[in-house]
Amino acid sequence: MTPTRVSRTTLALAAAGLLAVGAGAGFGLSRLVQHSPGASAEPGREVLYWYDPMVPGQRFDRPGKSPFMDMQLVPKYADEAGAETVAVDPARIQSLGVRLARVERGPLPSEVTAPGVVDFNGRDLVVVQARAGGFVQRTYRRAPGDVVGAGAPLADVLVPEWGGAQAEFLAVRRTKDAALTAAARQRLALLGMPPGLIAAVERSGRPQTTFRVTAPAGGVIRTLGVRSGMTLSAGQTLAEISGLSTVWFNVAVPEAVAGQVRPGQAVGVTMAAYPGERLAGRVSAILPEAAAESRTLTARIELPNRGGRLRPGMYGQAQFAGAASPALLVPSEAVIRTGRRALVMLAQPGGRFRPAEVQVGREAGDRTEILAGLQAGEQVVASGQFLLDSEASLAGLDARPLGPTAPAQAQPGAYETTGRIERLEGRSITLSHQPVPALQWPAMTMTFTLADPRLAAGLKEDDTVRFAFDQAGGVATVRRIAKLEAGR
Repeated sequence: MTPTRVSRTTLALAAAGLLAVGAGAGFGLSRLVQHSPGASAEPGREVLYWYDPMVPGQRFDRPGKSPFMDMQLVPKYADEAGAETVAVDPARIQSLGVRLARVERGPLPSEVTAPGVVDFNGRDLVVVQARAGGFVQRTYRRAPGDVVGAGAPLADVLVPEWGGAQAEFLAVRRTKDAALTAAARQRLALLGMPPGLIAAVERSGRPQTTFRVTAPAGGVIRTLGVRSGMTLSAGQTLAEISGLSTVWFNVAVPEAVAGQVRPGQAVGVTMAAYPGERLAGRVSAILPEAAAESRTLTARIELPNRGGRLRPGMYGQAQFAGAASPALLVPSEAVIRTGRRALVMLAQPGGRFRPAEVQVGREAGDRTEILAGLQAGEQVVASGQFLLDSEASLAGLDARPLGPTAPAQAQPGAYETTGRIERLEGRSITLSHQPVPALQWPAMTMTFTLADPRLAAGLKEDDTVRFAFDQAGGVATVRRIAKLEAGR
């Protein structure tokens, strides 16, 4: 091999190596799109400005080196200014991992899942207090946290002042005067003596100044304020006992989905301690105050506690059941959330793609509701959309804004919202409806035309409904309407 041949071979290998490094550094997608600009202006094309592809928002009036990156500025041509799409060779779409999904209208179940913690039932709490001043003679080795049954002894208390009253009662009882005896018995009750102690005095015929304090209901001792030898005053709290037959499951519901949760709603609860087991309950209350730190509302669920298996402090998940409602749906993975807005990559014929701004609603499973920005039948990119969105950003493409588009008028029932029926007469229906973002309508009351009078079958004034309409021929025409359940 001659020196010249070696040199040419070496140069060819070096050039191939440089091309491979360039491709690996992230220029692969730019080679696939049809608007990759060069570092110098092309003859005959008008340059609007120069920019750094990594910082496309910053513009320069002359070529040169980027102040942000170690690269040359590239030109933006006048014939590119109106471009709205990124074009990709259709033969290369599959190699990029681009997968398309159709925008479809279908049922979206109301699935809200939120974490919760078991707590004592605040309505199942009893307080044990001293009925009169006295002295604690004996305790029964109880401690906070002990589980006791109804009637379990807590302490023996001596009340000296009851002795004289009981002696007087026994003396009056021996007179056989029923009225005086009843009055004396009533006096004992007013002094705080329990009925059982009064009955024991009558049976024995002797004063009994020591009585036993017992648990009025079964449960766990929350607080215990009685010790042997201590002096008690009337009304002093001796113990607090919480029942365990039912517990509260307090769920932190995110504020954004709190409107889908209502009292009386069925709930399925799964506990971390008992995987695979599902408990059934209902929302008993939604507390009126939101947590400022977490932006959540507390939904209270009352659960039966068979065998005392549910212990306060246990962690679990609650899934709120709800009826499915019609919605415009896309795969959740197709939505690009930037923090300021939500976008999808809209697929158009010929391997062209354009970012479109959307307004998202509820999310259930792997599907997301689209409130505005898309129409049924359009196609969005469900996989590979981030590559295309990055290329669109580098090219300075503007996203399709929210609002009605040409296909929207071609779709029957293109706009959907909820409202209340104010008046219903023949083919005319007056509704006080919620805002319609796609049309930039605020909440208002207006009259619609029913596409078919039979749509109003079973409806009446003051019903809350969800309806879909369009503006075919400039007339707001209701295409679908359904009554909503109370509370939805």
